[in-house]
Amino acid sequence: MGHALIGAGALLGFIGVAAGAFGAHAIRARVSAERLDNWKTAADYQLWHALATIASGLITVRWASGAAAVAGWCFVGGVVVFSGSLYALALTDRRKLGAITPFGGVLFLAGWALLLVAAIRG
Repeated sequence: MGHALIGAGALLGFIGVAAGAFGAHAIRARVSAERLDNWKTAADYQLWHALATIASGLITVRWASGAAAVAGWCFVGGVVVFSGSLYALALTDRRKLGAITPFGGVLFLAGWALLLVAAIRG
């Protein structure tokens, strides 16, 4: 489980860097400043949570922590929902997609809380 999280985090990091570059170069002239800001927020959160996913995987391997494993998958789900909805909002300008974003934020918060539990139990 831990090794899968490390791999998932590395993949999220790879995609996050590519998304950041895409936002800086390919879509800058095609979207509004507000939508470009949405894109940047999505990429930033994706990259931070890619690192958190890798950390969760390392903790899972080191301490055999179920809480850390669940935290890691919360981070992965959070990236898909939070960052994914913001990327889609930036590209489509469909404001209704913004209603989905907070669910990803809740997954991020749950992941951080579970990582705290893993650290306390570790």
